[in-house]
Amino acid sequence: MDKDNKEKELILVGRLGKTRGVYGHLWITPLTDFPKRFMDLKEILVGRRDTWELLKIESSQMMSDRPLIKFVGVNNREVAARMTNRDLAVSRDDLIELEPDTHYVFDLIGCEVFDQENDRKLGDVIDVNRYPANDVYVVRTDKGKEVLYPAVRDLVLKIDIKAKKIVVRDTSLFDDLDQKTEK
Repeated sequence: MDKDNKEKELILVGRLGKTRGVYGHLWITPLTDFPKRFMDLKEILVGRRDTWELLKIESSQMMSDRPLIKFVGVNNREVAARMTNRDLAVSRDDLIELEPDTHYVFDLIGCEVFDQENDRKLGDVIDVNRYPANDVYVVRTDKGKEVLYPAVRDLVLKIDIKAKKIVVRDTSLFDDLDQKTEK
């Protein structure tokens, strides 16, 4: 497998933060809904410029609901401080398995959104805004307008990640947009 394909399979799960103590521990800013995932890892990919380095984990723990990590060979604050702000990644194969009908945000981005009634393409998901009540898909139409579409079961009928296709009902948000742009 070439380098480009291998890097495409990497999923960012966190970023190294500031040091803690004098023995080389680093806080992790999780970029995942599963911050405890770091507790079971024996090694992780650490980004350095345009390359990834596989580092062995000596220890990890949760402290005040935040992950704290120590790498093998990083034994003091000075060495650890040089690692701050580096990305942490795992391969797609190492992702935590989700419950049925749940999806990773990075899998939703790039999906095409279609109207259930007439299979008309409404746009492409370019982002997902996360809120306590429900997620909201940011959908860019072919005209370049962005529509915020609630990601709720009553409105999102089908998500096919392999086909990169989402089928929705109640496309009035898109219809209103078309009427406004025609005037």
